Amino acid sequence: MEQLDNVKINFDSNGLLVLNIALAIVMFGVALGISANDFKSLLKQPKLVIAGVLAQFILLPFLTFLVILFIKPQPSIALGMMMVAACPGGNISNFITHLAQGNTALSVSLTALGTLLAMVVTPLNFQLYGNLYEPTAQILKNVELQPFELVKLVLLILGIPLLLGMLVRYKNEALAIKLSKLLKPISIIVFIMIVLIAFSKNIDVFNTYIHYVLIIGISHNFFAILLGFFTAKAFKLSFRDQKTLAIETGIQNSGLGLLLIFTFFNGLGGMAIMAAFWGIWHIVSGLALAFYWSYKPQKIVEI
Repeated sequence: MEQLDNVKINFDSNGLLVLNIALAIVMFGVALGISANDFKSLLKQPKLVIAGVLAQFILLPFLTFLVILFIKPQPSIALGMMMVAACPGGNISNFITHLAQGNTALSVSLTALGTLLAMVVTPLNFQLYGNLYEPTAQILKNVELQPFELVKLVLLILGIPLLLGMLVRYKNEALAIKLSKLLKPISIIVFIMIVLIAFSKNIDVFNTYIHYVLIIGISHNFFAILLGFFTAKAFKLSFRDQKTLAIETGIQNSGLGLLLIFTFFNGLGGMAIMAAFWGIWHIVSGLALAFYWSYKPQKIVEI
């Protein structure tokens, strides 16, 4: 199992460039549906903001760190868990929230706010917890991760597309709506294709090591969903908002995590396999949860 920390995922520079572009387009497409009013509406409901930020950017990374201390996974897997937990919510959370009959407007607003915060908080959380755990701190020393370069990449992939998309929305709302309908499915398909290509080029690696992250990945995702749900419950939010926060916390931007892993860690095995598995599994778990919440009577699922 120690070999997993030394396994490198085969992903060339061309694939990395396409992944960068695909993620930027995904973020631009999401931003086309966001306006300044979304942020204003959040400011009018500070309890929602506090609950969302607390669950996603404070509790999830911290409790992930505690879980790592308890189960002591391979260092590269631990780094993968930290990376996923440090990332903001994924844009597919908006779609799944809608299917689950949650608060879609809140989901979009939290995704936008999370993206803004992620430019600073994602590198900060990852560096903090990565260096607090000795086995992962050793990997970080060997990799010589530069915090400024990490922040710069997150800014380029998330920040600039977000601002550009919101600007287009502000200047021409009708055009933004048309572009959003076109770009979202295209960008998601491109992203899925990239993940599948990465899998196909590394099928032997995944077949050999996937069982090491299977239970951990499923448990970690389930834990994140419960954390979001019960944080919202603790803040006495409505059941509709509880569903929304559960999905926002359980659907992480694993695509960003993969990009950072391929860019700064040269596709480090345990990290990449964990992030890739999470990227697939959180869609499965999110859709299953949305189906359950959509078709069960509310009085039963609230218990």
